Parts: sequence; C-alpha cells; structure tokens
Amino acid sequence: MESIGANLEEMKRTPLAEEHVAAIRKISTERSYKAGEFVAEIGDPMDRFVYVTEGEIEVVNPYTGERWLESSLGPTQFMGDIAFLNSGTFTLPMRAAKDTRTLEAPRDKMLKLMSENPELSDHVITVYSARRRKQFEDHRSSIKLIGAERDGKVQEIASFLARNHVPFQSFDLEDSDEEAVRLCNLSQHKPSVVYSKDHIVEDPSPRKIARLLGLDLEVEKGIDVDVLIVGGGPAGVAAAVYAGAEGLCALVIEDTAIGGQAGTSSRIENYMGFPTGISGSDLVYRGQIQALKFGTRFAMPRRVIALEKRENGSFCAKLDDNGEVCAKSVLVATGVQYRKLPLQGRDAFEGSGVFYAATDMESRFCHKKPVAIIGGGNSAGQAAMYLARSAHHVHLLVRGESLASSMSSYLSERLDAEENVTVHYQTEATCLHGDDWLEAVTLKTPDGEEKMDCGGLFIMVGAEPNSAWLSGLVELDEKGFVITGQDAGQHSPYETATDGIFAVGDVRAGSVKRVASGVGEGSVVVSAIWNHVNAGGDRP
Repeated sequence: MESIGANLEEMKRTPLAEEHVAAIRKISTERSYKAGEFVAEIGDPMDRFVYVTEGEIEVVNPYTGERWLESSLGPTQFMGDIAFLNSGTFTLPMRAAKDTRTLEAPRDKMLKLMSENPELSDHVITVYSARRRKQFEDHRSSIKLIGAERDGKVQEIASFLARNHVPFQSFDLEDSDEEAVRLCNLSQHKPSVVYSKDHIVEDPSPRKIARLLGLDLEVEKGIDVDVLIVGGGPAGVAAAVYAGAEGLCALVIEDTAIGGQAGTSSRIENYMGFPTGISGSDLVYRGQIQALKFGTRFAMPRRVIALEKRENGSFCAKLDDNGEVCAKSVLVATGVQYRKLPLQGRDAFEGSGVFYAATDMESRFCHKKPVAIIGGGNSAGQAAMYLARSAHHVHLLVRGESLASSMSSYLSERLDAEENVTVHYQTEATCLHGDDWLEAVTLKTPDGEEKMDCGGLFIMVGAEPNSAWLSGLVELDEKGFVITGQDAGQHSPYETATDGIFAVGDVRAGSVKRVASGVGEGSVVVSAIWNHVNAGGDRP
C-alpha cells in the first residue's frame, strides 16, 4: 500500500545540483557552530533552510541528551522535514557533532526559490517527505503520550497527531521498560502529554498541541485572503492545490485533521493511480504537501462558527476562539459527519470504546478484542477489513437486508470471504455496557434481543452536512446540504445563491459522495473563484 513518502533507508543519497546550491547561497547567510552547540532545539520554528557545507549535525535524544541515531547530516545535506513548508516546529533537537558551517536561507526566500526551480523543489520535498515517514513510523519525536487507553483527552490528542502525520510515541501506564518507567515517573503515573523533558502539557487539548507544533496560525488579529477554504477533506485540499497554483492567496481552516471523513478510511483501493491502495489520510496528506508547495496555508484545529458578508462584498469568518478571517471568496468544503446514534450509554463510552474512525490508533485500543461496526457503506467495509487484522473478531451491523446498494461489490465480496468478519443483517445496536471501558452491546435482531461481547464499537452511519455555520447566507435543502448551480440561480455549478460563496464535495446538494468526485469538484471550482476574485478578468 502507498504511503506518505519514499522509504528513506532505500533512497540513494543524491546531493543538490551545483546550480541549486549556488542559488541557495545567494539568499543565505553563513553560520558557524562549535562542537556541542545546538543548531535547533525543541519548539524552534522551522523558519530557515539549513544546508551543511562543513562538519556534522546529529539528532539528539531530548530526554537523555545523547546522540539518538547512528546516521547524521554532513556536507551537501540539509536539515528539516515536511513541517518546513507550513512553518512548523522542530520536535527533535539538532546539535553540531563537530565544528560545523552552514548556509541558512530564510524560509520565505527558500520557498520562493523552490517555486521558481521545480527540480530543486522536487528534491527537497522528496527528502522531507521520506524523513517524515521515517520519523512517523519509528515514533521519533519529543512528544510522548502516556495512558491514552485510559484517558479521553490523551486519546483525542493521539488521534489528532496520528491523522496529521505528526510523530509521537505512546506508552501504557503498565509498561515496564526503562523509558516507560522514567516517563511515568515524570508524569506522576497519570495519563499525560509530555512535550519535552521539562514540559508536561497542562489540561492537554489538540489546540494546545497544535500551537506547540506551529500548526495553528495566529489569526486573532485577523487575516485577509483571496479565498477561505473551510474544510480539509479531499475537495478542500484539491481546491487548495489549484488555488495556490493559480496564484490565489488561500487559507484552509480545518476543525479536526487534514483528510476529513476520508481520512478515517484505512484503505482506499478504487482511487485512480494507486493500484495497491492508499489510506484516505495518506492520500489527502499528499495533496496538502502539494498545496503547501504552492503557498496555500493551513490552520488547525480551528472551526468556523459564523460567516458575515461585508458591504464591499467580501466575507468575514468568525472562529471558535474569537479569531477572524476575512476573504474575497469562501469555499464551503466541510463535508459530512457520522451521526451520533441515540444508543443507551453511548456518551459514557466515547473515548472508552466508541469510535468514529478506524485507523491504526483506534485499532490499537481494540487489539485482540471482539469489535462491532455500525454501517453498510464503503467506509464501514474498509474498517471491517482493516480491523480484522488485529481484532479477535469483527461484527458488521447492517440495518438492511443486503449491502448491494450501499457498498462496492469488491468490498462486500471480501467481507464474505473473510473468516474473521461476520455480517449481521437487519440488526441494530440499542444499548452499551461496561465499567471503565466498553465490554458488551445489546443487539436487536429479527429473532429478538441478544447481548454480545464487544471491546470496541465503530459508528459509521449517516451523513449530516456541516453547514450550520453559514449563518443563512446560502440556501440549503431540507437535509441541510448546500444548494448550488442552476438550482441557486447561478451559471457556475458550484456557486451558491450568494455571489462569492462556493460549495464542493459531500456538503453540496446533489454531489456524488466519493473521494474522486470531491477531488474533481475542488479542482474545477478554482476557475470560477479566480474569476470572482479578479472581477471576471481573464485567467492567467
């Protein structure tokens, strides 16, 4: 299955071309570091491109102060990872292992140079992506999570980090290895988020972690952009790519994680170009990297709670922390969300056995346990196949009499062939049971009620559009989906009844609820947005 980048260990080390180094030198200043001096510490912004000309830079274990990896950076190599594109922060300290000299270019000048030199850009982004993949797979980071299996807040942060491909390491409170014991002592044996050796995050939340990582733009004083894209799913990120490529100043606001509902799909096999499949999260993350390369910015986790239209025709979005973003146009790409079914006991087990995504993080909490999935669509089918690899058994609960109308045939055929999956038709969950963690679920079947052991319940049913924040500025259908095109009196198929507000993807009335369709709509709508922003001028 495809991943977010190449395998760093298999990549051939290729120095930057001489002409690229010469171009970097023109925008850089020379720096010198004595052996033992830190080049970057945890929390430092990746606001400069660091190219090594002499010496050696090593990765440091932030908890012991010792060298962490055998490999290091030497002459012709450069520091950083993919966080550089979005002005993120370092989560690993970098230290000069011997007297070292570098060329250091300001981030904005380096990004401009990359935009003018596609070969240079390809080289840097390929290395950055491979490094992020390696860090993520090896859990190389200063961020340590303790007791996520017992604490909903820590679990929420684990999910946020995992879905945004931020490296971290997770420990159970009962782990007995040396590092786990040291961290548990540091956290006083309580579920905790440890950001660095001397920094335990008080009252942790995804917003606090995002700010430490530089993922959360400081928008309290207001930002003005050409287009505000609300929603970071396939449609929103596709629009972000094309908006940046067309020279529009674009900002994406996402309230959870890049990927949207597609980001919860563990494996997508019917998206063109990925014959071995790719997770929804990895697919959209690749698009985010493309958008960042073109200058589009991302802010998360942020939520738009209201939208106002100003007298000059522009718009101001009110954020959940009293921040404000103003834009000449708005693209609604907020998609849909799974319904929170009215199950007895559901609230008590959210974060303790009830989930709305089936990724590696959630499967870890259900290892070797029987699990149940509510839903009959592709997301439910993909989740069942994925969880079958680690769960004791997977029970798919379907209200209807078949999957023919709701699930792709290749998925339903695989479910039938999978010995570790049982599909229960005409079956509903009614009540949840357990103490600190979900232990069982009551099922309503054609033969009556029965109680079934269950260590994890995955709810993947329903499609409620995220459109309440539009404040009555656009027309909605009876289910809350945004009306566009001819039905809204517009020539553009994606423009709403309010000039300057567009909608794409699952939130749009009449759209095809597929990843490929969302990507297509997000790509095409940018032409109409460009025309609106530039008052109908000819596109470049």
